[in-house]
Amino acid sequence: MNHAVTLQAEQVRRRLATFGQSHLLTFFDELTAPQQASLLEQCASLPLEMLAREVKGWIAAAPAHDDAGAAIEPAHVVSARTVDDAAYRALGEQMLRAGRVACFTVAGGQGTRLGWNAPKGTFAATPVTGKSLFQLFAESIRAARTRWECAIPWYVMTSPQNHEATRAFFSEHEWFDLGASTVRLFEQGTLPSLRSDGKILLSERGSIALNPDGHGGAVRALHASGALVEMQREGVDTLSYFQIDNPLAKAIDPLFLGLHSAHPQSAGEVSSKIVAKRDAREKVGVFCRRSNRSIVMEYSDLPAHLAQAVDADGSLVHFAGSIAIHIFSRHFLERLASAGHELPLHRASKKVPCVDLATGALVEPTTPNAIKLESFIFDAVPLASRSLILETSREEEFAPIKNAHGEDSPSTSARAQSNRAARWLEQCGVSIARSADDGSYNATIELSPLTALDAEQLASCSRLPKRIDAGATLAL
Repeated sequence: MNHAVTLQAEQVRRRLATFGQSHLLTFFDELTAPQQASLLEQCASLPLEMLAREVKGWIAAAPAHDDAGAAIEPAHVVSARTVDDAAYRALGEQMLRAGRVACFTVAGGQGTRLGWNAPKGTFAATPVTGKSLFQLFAESIRAARTRWECAIPWYVMTSPQNHEATRAFFSEHEWFDLGASTVRLFEQGTLPSLRSDGKILLSERGSIALNPDGHGGAVRALHASGALVEMQREGVDTLSYFQIDNPLAKAIDPLFLGLHSAHPQSAGEVSSKIVAKRDAREKVGVFCRRSNRSIVMEYSDLPAHLAQAVDADGSLVHFAGSIAIHIFSRHFLERLASAGHELPLHRASKKVPCVDLATGALVEPTTPNAIKLESFIFDAVPLASRSLILETSREEEFAPIKNAHGEDSPSTSARAQSNRAARWLEQCGVSIARSADDGSYNATIELSPLTALDAEQLASCSRLPKRIDAGATLAL
């Protein structure tokens, strides 16, 4: 080991010892020189001060926020059905034509829960042709560029685990005709996996067990990647945010853009869409108010008596289910990044393969053995002075693909996509066969965004069928 490496190793050892993490170098002398250099670099980049604060907090069971005991109240929600939308929609279209809007997609996940060993964005999601999620949203962006005659760059946040595979997929598909220069892929950060006592795990003798830092890491990643500076240079001041797993999400929604920019309840910093929860047990975050600020509570954190509370008509009091669709102003994200603001970290117990420090053997746990830390983008909502919460239609905008079977699965999402296409076609006068049993549509229909982004645009299309018969399968 040369003198420079020896000096670096001593510096790292002292820092690790200060925070009780010296075990990370247990096998250091057994590693090759490149492995030693890599491990030292990993250790040097660890946010040990922040991790120590987190561990101290959870071991002491300290409250996460000073206002954690404040009363939780129902969210202030604006319904898309009640807004005078013409002026707001026109404003949103002006923003698009002025080149002020970019799309921002969180796509760091793998399709493991779906039995798909690849980035989730590559999953075949549409009901007839099996287009990937990436292709579906690329078509939405292409269609919006054409419709509003504008440039809409697309920022896609990947993870270290899927970044290269995602880039290869886009390249293989020639960037879906968007133009490679208009699609920016960048990686989110990572955090180490910890034991319950706060000790960091090794995934190999020379590697720390790391996991993506959650979609809340987007603020840091946008800043670190230079994306925010790039947006400023190109005149982009508004980001349309959505996650990759919801095929019904509107990549571009002029009404939402206009409301975000000018509605009295909005400060133009962050706005969010919600849908009414199916029931109290649905596993989505819930928009509420605490200390006069909008917040999102994880479904597991909302007390049962509040989650189940109903109004006189039997509807849920806390009904505002988060669907991970937001608009952020670039200025708001810049403010958070420049202040070095760290969104709160959330803990999850997971099974993480790790090295046994006594033997050096790799252990494959059968029960949760580690704590993964991640931040959530919705924790930025209470940092805005005011935020708009817009209620939209589940049938129109929310059919996520999260589970292999049951609720929120490929089959339920495909049916929701087909049903939305059928409703739009019916609004255009097309007759569609229905089941005699329950009145549901008896056809499978896929509608490309390149054909129409909404029912209004579909009505102007020529060559629509007059009738779709029972059992038909149709892609338009």
